[in-house]
Amino acid sequence: MIKISPSILSADFTRLGEEIRAVEAAGADYIHVDVMDGHFVPNLTIGPVVVEGIRKAASKPLDVHLMISPVEIYIPAFAQAGAHLISVHCEATHHLDRTLNLIREQGCRAGVALNPATPISQVQDVLHLVDMVVLMSVNPGFGGQSFIPYVLQKVRAMRTLIQERGLTVDLEVDGGVKVNNIAEMAASGANVFVAGSAVFTQPDYQTVIGQLRGNAEAAWRAAP
Repeated sequence: MIKISPSILSADFTRLGEEIRAVEAAGADYIHVDVMDGHFVPNLTIGPVVVEGIRKAASKPLDVHLMISPVEIYIPAFAQAGAHLISVHCEATHHLDRTLNLIREQGCRAGVALNPATPISQVQDVLHLVDMVVLMSVNPGFGGQSFIPYVLQKVRAMRTLIQERGLTVDLEVDGGVKVNNIAEMAASGANVFVAGSAVFTQPDYQTVIGQLRGNAEAAWRAAP
């Protein structure tokens, strides 16, 4: 159940295709693509054209995280560019039900993301429409930030809610994931982990991805 999703936000963009192939060979389950618009979050990254190029370089599914507003009008373009899973922020749309259904209509898996200060109650009524919940553990916009500890209680509460509903929904933590803290996230109920600087700043991607997975799996097995 443990999945590692390296974020290319921390990759060397002058060698992006090579970087993607390297983390895939090192054991990545997804390639995480952070899309930022300079409006919903204070940074600009990439659009559908670049995602299309990434799709050509990647063999693993693209975990595309849209940190943009408005978001609905761009979903078809990212789906056509090759996204496998598209996550949208509940804070970025007034019509979350419609937006999640639109993702599904485009043939993609649907995810919903929550900023650190957003309560999980904001998405409890649409859980049956999602394949993954993304809990931001940093304030979105930039890579390399430190994990916000209070997000752990949100992870526990969300995993409990998913189990109580009898749903098969992945729970992803995005932000500040490191070898030395991934275990407590997994023990709290997360099973998908976005790791950017934790992977791409290391000389040996296979070693660090193996350590991330090993620590998370051990904590997951030990959890009550």
